Amino acid sequence: MAYDRYVAICNPLRYPLIMTKKLCISFVAASWIIGSLDTVPLAVLISQYYFCGSNEINHFFCDPNALLKLSCSDTHNFEMLVLSEGIFVGVITFFLTLSSYIFIIAAILKIRSSEGRHKAFSTCSSHLTVVLLFYGTVLCVYMRPSSMQSPEQDKMFALLYTVLTPMLNPLIYSLRNEEVKNAFRKFIFRK
Repeated sequence: MAYDRYVAICNPLRYPLIMTKKLCISFVAASWIIGSLDTVPLAVLISQYYFCGSNEINHFFCDPNALLKLSCSDTHNFEMLVLSEGIFVGVITFFLTLSSYIFIIAAILKIRSSEGRHKAFSTCSSHLTVVLLFYGTVLCVYMRPSSMQSPEQDKMFALLYTVLTPMLNPLIYSLRNEEVKNAFRKFIFRK
């Protein structure tokens, strides 16, 4: 998404040549494959642990951190794996996304009309807000030492990155459309 916005704002005339259907499919496939493969080592390692006591997970879903709270095994290897994967998958992708927004902001500042700058900034600021909310909450949950983890805090952060950010995306895109805005106004202010 950030790369798409970068190309649309920084290279608008070359956008159809750069953002081909093949490239879009490659981006989608890469994100699905990396996302799927990212969980395999975690699942394999967790499946080798012993669990004792209660079998009730204190979370909304089967989160690895919540599972580790139930484990009787030494979880140091798992924490190191999560930290290393978090740096690779979380921090590096966050900085790549952030760097594309830096280029976008630099390009927006070169726009001469204030109306054009305002429109571009309003679009990018909503996207950047969702990106920061998602990465911030995910990194807070998975990049903290286990001694600083709180189940209640983890559940709150999980709600933010699993429910709120996916819910914001359709709102951001649909409220940019004038027809949707007008229909929404009519619905809210009907007599």
